Amino acid sequence: MRTYDNPVIGGFHPDPSVCRVGEDYYLACSSFEYFPGVPLFHSRDLVHWRQIGNVLDRPSQLDLPDDTPASAGIYAPTLRHHDGRFYLITTDVRGKGTFLVTADRPEGPWSNPVLVDVPGIDPDLAWDEDGNCWCAVAGVTVSRIDPATGKVLEGPLPIWSGTGLQHPEAPHLYRVGDWWYLMIAEGGTAHGHSVSIARARSPRGPYEPAPANPILSHRSTDLPIQSTGHADLVTAPDGTWWMVLLGTRPRGWFPGFHVLGRETFLTPVEWADGWPRVGPVEEQHQAPSTWHPFQLPPVRDDFDAPTLAFSWISPRSRPDDSWSLTRRPGWLTLDARSGPAFFGRRQQHPDCRAAVRIDPGSGRAGLSVRMDEAHHYDIEVAGGVVSVVLRIGPVRERIAERAVEPGPLTLAVDISTADGTRGPDTLTFSVEGPEGAVELAELDGRYLSTQVAGGFTGRVIGMYVAEGEAAFDWFDYQEALR
Repeated sequence: MRTYDNPVIGGFHPDPSVCRVGEDYYLACSSFEYFPGVPLFHSRDLVHWRQIGNVLDRPSQLDLPDDTPASAGIYAPTLRHHDGRFYLITTDVRGKGTFLVTADRPEGPWSNPVLVDVPGIDPDLAWDEDGNCWCAVAGVTVSRIDPATGKVLEGPLPIWSGTGLQHPEAPHLYRVGDWWYLMIAEGGTAHGHSVSIARARSPRGPYEPAPANPILSHRSTDLPIQSTGHADLVTAPDGTWWMVLLGTRPRGWFPGFHVLGRETFLTPVEWADGWPRVGPVEEQHQAPSTWHPFQLPPVRDDFDAPTLAFSWISPRSRPDDSWSLTRRPGWLTLDARSGPAFFGRRQQHPDCRAAVRIDPGSGRAGLSVRMDEAHHYDIEVAGGVVSVVLRIGPVRERIAERAVEPGPLTLAVDISTADGTRGPDTLTFSVEGPEGAVELAELDGRYLSTQVAGGFTGRVIGMYVAEGEAAFDWFDYQEALR
């Protein structure tokens, strides 16, 4: 019996939404304050996913001001395919509000935004047998809209607010047989998170709740996967049903700390008496009948390609004058002339190693493990000195330093859960020069966790330049097997 491991997409990939086109599956996630926005994945089996782009990849689609707070920006997309076209609807919570974009191909290009005048977050799209397009939002209300113009044609109509728990949100409408099913998340996206469902004969309602609500929750359990919710359903070609959802993997002493953010999990669904049934989300499940692994991405990005890999993200924006792949061929050059520049990728494994080969020149630059502006650990080089600097809330302190020779050197961070008896993990920073590797500092990982920093994201590890200009020859990221 073949099994798969959860999560199926590790690291900060929350609020998954999935659709199937033939034998192909596509999945999108929230991106919050990061640009480009809404990472998009492709799979042939729901287990193995590869990123094929970012839906919001140009400023005309996503323009986040410099004062956009951490964990603001782009919330909870819904991805759907209808009449040969892909639709994605989402909300820019501090900007343009709810909007949708479309594409002929999931790889894009995706259209510029069409604004949709509906109140609330977590918008959904569904079409009825007459071709009407329905948009449900957190609350929960539903509106009939024109997806070409964004105009609201009917509503918003209040339809069902869940079982009485806080924050009824993440609505998704499905037509299954003669019923319309409305699945929502409630209880908040932390330990109380849950999935509930109701059904009606029309999108307008009235809705009757499932007798066994919530159909999924890990609250008040000691299961290793917590905060399960914000789910979406999909059917496989063989008729089996599956659910993608977010969850967390807390570690360490009470109250537990999760550092990777909310991740994407997969679990099977069965139907009984007209309702979906979902068991606990396990770390391993029996796999779908189809099995289609992709080649794993390389450990090293040599920056030899003409464009950046899809996995690289930056807070709020990526000005053209802040980076170059051609200024020094084979290197990524970052420039702080428009302000500090940061290019990172999500930490996707509890145990991992990241390293970068840097030529700092006369700049101040390095490697950072980031939760937000007020919570990050850095190893940086400037003026012939390598330093480890921590930022925890209002405290910024240089805790270690070492003189180095001019020229390129390697900066690294090793993240390990082996000694995380009280905190979730340990971060060890080191520098490698002609004399070999030298460990500079070992830091407790709990201060780079959601429980300390707050917010909806997870750790992002990357390169930065704070002053001047610096060049990066390569960046390595790999899971460290225990």
